[in-house]
Amino acid sequence: MRWIWIDKFVEFTPRTSATAVKNVSLAEEHLHDLYPAYPIVPHSLIVEGMAQTAGILVGEARNFAEKVILAKVGKAIFYRLTRPGDTLVYNARIEQLSEEGASIRGTVTLADQNETGAEKTAEKTLVAEIELMFSHIDQNLAGLEFPEHNFVFTEQFTELLKTYRNVAGIQI
Repeated sequence: MRWIWIDKFVEFTPRTSATAVKNVSLAEEHLHDLYPAYPIVPHSLIVEGMAQTAGILVGEARNFAEKVILAKVGKAIFYRLTRPGDTLVYNARIEQLSEEGASIRGTVTLADQNETGAEKTAEKTLVAEIELMFSHIDQNLAGLEFPEHNFVFTEQFTELLKTYRNVAGIQI
C-alpha cells in the first residue's frame, strides 16, 4: 500500500522549486497511534511529506526517466507540533542536481487561516527545516538490476503533478 502525504501542489517551477500542501484531518488513523489522547502528526511523516514533494520535483527534472529514492536526511529541525485542522505547506528547493542525484533544502510551515477557513497572506508559522539528498538508483547502484518500469513514480504520484498543471484550465 502506498501512502500519499501531500494533497496537492500549489506551485511548481521545474528544476527549481515546488510547494505542496497537506490538510491534516482527525480522520487519519496514524494521528491516534503516537499519543492516543493528544493526536499529532509524527515528525517522520512530516519528513515523508517533504520527501514526496521534493522527490517529484527531482523526478520531473529528468522527465521521470530515473528511479529517484531518498538517500539521506541531512537535517530535520522541528519547531512545533502539528495537529488535526492544521494545513502543512511543504516548500522544497533544489540546491544541487546532477546525474547521480540531488540535494534539497525545504521548509514546512502552517498555512494561516482566519475564522472562515480562507487562507491569509500573513507570515506563516515555521514547523520544520529539512535537508534531503536523493539518489538516481539506476545511476548509482551499478550492477544491481531493477525492474525496467519506474516503480518509484507510480500513477498516484504523477497524478498530483498532472492535477496541478491542469487546474489552470478549469473554470467554474
